[in-house]
Amino acid sequence: MSSAPLADLPLSHRVFLAAYRFRALDPVPFARLAKPLAESRLALVTSGGLVPPGAPPFDLSFRGGDPSFRVIDRDADVATLAIHQRSEDFDHAGFEADRNLGFPLERLRELEARGELRLAPRHLSFMGSITAPGRLVKETAPAAADLLLSDGVEAALLVPL
Repeated sequence: MSSAPLADLPLSHRVFLAAYRFRALDPVPFARLAKPLAESRLALVTSGGLVPPGAPPFDLSFRGGDPSFRVIDRDADVATLAIHQRSEDFDHAGFEADRNLGFPLERLRELEARGELRLAPRHLSFMGSITAPGRLVKETAPAAADLLLSDGVEAALLVPL
């Protein structure tokens, strides 16, 4: 896979990328599974900005990006999930046509039915394109991790958009 040259981006994007302070993690947090995936409880985590019916939408006006997350039940109908992904550069057409592209819950249910994994009771969605991740890192991510741990989650499939 190749990336687009920066020169192909609009000037406003090139200026933003030149000035943005990307965060680096060293070492990258990583843990090996203690048991096979088929015996582990798996949660799905996306930055697709998906919101289940009845839940408040992500705040698209939040400067730097809304750092909150939404809980999505394992039995949710993915077609009913609203998309609140804020990136202007993200083409939503495919995602809107099939939510499984950014939140493959139906595919994971198929794997669970074949005994290849065990799904957690709850999954998480964050809003993508968070350019000011301080609150996300300090407050939201630990709260999300606590929720997943309370569900006995042992592995997470991260789907960045």
